Amino acid sequence: MFLRSITPLKSNSFFIFGGRGTGKSTFLHSFLKEKKNLWIDLLLPSTEELYATNPTVLTEQINANKNKIEWVVIDEVQKNPQLLDLVHYHIEKDQLKFALTGSSARKLKRGSANLLAGRAFVNHLFPLTHREIGGQFNLKDSLQWGTLPKIYQLQTDLEKQEFLRAYAQTYLKEEIWSEHIIRELKPFRRFLEVAAQTNTQIINYSNIAKDVDADPKTIQSYYQILEDTLVGFLLEPFDYSIRKRQRKNPKFYFFDTGLVRALEKTVASEISPGSFEYGRAFEHFIINEIFRLNHYGRKDYSLYYLRTKDDAEIDLIIERPGMPLALIEIKSKCRVDERDTAPLNRFYKSFKNAEAFLLSNDPLIKKMGAALCMPWQEGLKEIGV
Repeated sequence: MFLRSITPLKSNSFFIFGGRGTGKSTFLHSFLKEKKNLWIDLLLPSTEELYATNPTVLTEQINANKNKIEWVVIDEVQKNPQLLDLVHYHIEKDQLKFALTGSSARKLKRGSANLLAGRAFVNHLFPLTHREIGGQFNLKDSLQWGTLPKIYQLQTDLEKQEFLRAYAQTYLKEEIWSEHIIRELKPFRRFLEVAAQTNTQIINYSNIAKDVDADPKTIQSYYQILEDTLVGFLLEPFDYSIRKRQRKNPKFYFFDTGLVRALEKTVASEISPGSFEYGRAFEHFIINEIFRLNHYGRKDYSLYYLRTKDDAEIDLIIERPGMPLALIEIKSKCRVDERDTAPLNRFYKSFKNAEAFLLSNDPLIKKMGAALCMPWQEGLKEIGV
């Protein structure tokens, strides 16, 4: 079992949101193992049916065990948002503490759930970070298979391929189709493949709409579904003007490199260092790591990309409260040179207060102009995640 970086406060009720298979239930069994718990698993069909038919069963159970329980755990609470009204009631009346997990924020939003108006703190759980994996970490394997915890229980490449294919199908079946989030499965299935192929790129809603045979607004709603079901996030374009930011298209990053390869149907092919696929997966991996570590460290950093009209680009810009902007280029190369730092040194002059970093697989720390070039593990620490 891996020691996870997520640190909910035991002094207060809390949510843990995360995609399927990120280890929410496993984490809570360990985190609350010394507590007396009432555990409600809404993934079990019989349990889901019981509480859907009669939500007040929760109150009956609590009243019958008031002096015997310290925590009430409700797993996958989005399957019955009505229970949150009772959770609210028992937090206020009985000072009970609740641990609530969810793999979709969409049903909670549609059910007008207000996340208990701050009475339960919000945490997120992601696939494993390189720090959580520790001594078992292997970069090539992480790019090839991703870092969902289940991957580390499998021995052969074929087992890993089959798991990722099944995971992609489970997402379609359980998170999307069975929850009636979409009306037609076929265009969404095609959208997932195209979204995986264009992962890390600026979204062109019109082009994707043509590929999927849908309209651009539908494609926008599909990306919203991906965010709401916690399998990825949008990276917005940087601009000091909020208004201008909103007029440019974002990029999208799936939350796991292995899932992307399953969706684009390349999971059986090997990623070779030096290839275009390797470089793209490396950038994807690093930005995911920063996104995850930002959440776990409660940093409140804001992440953006920068692309100019003449297609000059910075992979990542991080607004760090109380600190200079971090301008970041990501290269999978084992030896970087001045050509790799040229965009950073060009843009650096346009910012009054910024630091420039080049993260790569080069083991040497170098300073090239304004850019500090570092091995990516050390670079993440230097940036502050």
